[in-house]
Order: sequence, then C-alpha cells, then structure tokens
Amino acid sequence: MVPYDIWRIGGIAAVFLLLALIGLFLLHAGKKRRGFAESGPDTLDGHAFEHYCASLLKRQGFIEVEVTKGSGDFGVDVLAEKDGVTYAVQCKRYDGPVGVKAVQEACAGREYYDRMVGAVMTNQYFTQPAVEAARKLKILLWDRGYMEAMMKEEG
Repeated sequence: MVPYDIWRIGGIAAVFLLLALIGLFLLHAGKKRRGFAESGPDTLDGHAFEHYCASLLKRQGFIEVEVTKGSGDFGVDVLAEKDGVTYAVQCKRYDGPVGVKAVQEACAGREYYDRMVGAVMTNQYFTQPAVEAARKLKILLWDRGYMEAMMKEEG
C-alpha cells in the first residue's frame, strides 16, 4: 500500500466518524427538544405517574413530599409543603382532557388532609368546566405546559 492510499483511507474514516458524531448530536438535541413526551410521563401507569409528580415537586423545592396509599386516598395522591404552605395534589395521567371530577377530588382531599392548597397535576390539559370549577373551588391546575415549564426550570 502506498502512502497516498493510507491518507485516502484515513480521510474517508475521518469523514465517517465526523458524520456519526453529527448524527449523535442531532439525535440527542432532538430528544431534548421533544421534552415532555420523551421524558416518560405519557408512558407511565397511574401509580408511577404519581411518583413522577412527587419527584418533580421535590426537585422544585417542595419538602415533606409523600405519595398517599393507592386506594382510600380521599382524592389526593401527593402531600407536600413549600414555603410554609401545605398542598394536597391530585395526579392525573390521562390521554385526553381532564374534567371536573379531578377538581372535585382535589377539593375533597384538601379538606380531608387539612391542607391549605389543593391542586390537580396532569400530563394533559383541562376542560373548560374543570377550569371554571377550579376557579370557584380555589384549586390550582398544573397542566402539561406547567409541568413542562417545571422540567425546563431544573435544566
């Protein structure tokens, strides 16, 4: 083999290596842009989603974060506290809009656990009747966009 062939083979190998690195970079950047759906919340079952929400709240500075037992939780999946304010959070991992029932459950759970604030956290969005009920019952609605913003905050 002559030196010219070695340089040519080395150059071709360098081009393939460079293309592979660019491909990996683009794949990684694309996953970061897709964000929420790629991160898993949409694929979790209900109980795993509750634990996901609890973990997200912890990373947002909530303390004494506790996932309630599965049945008989009185409409609340996560109990937490932040800045002296206590929260009762109903978690809903749905494939479509979240309705009034989730708001009612959060309200009942807030009262049962004697918490200051009730909230519904979901991977989706809320129906207009749910938004109206939440306004009247003073329940916070943390929808998909809000959860995505929380995830972005943590980098």
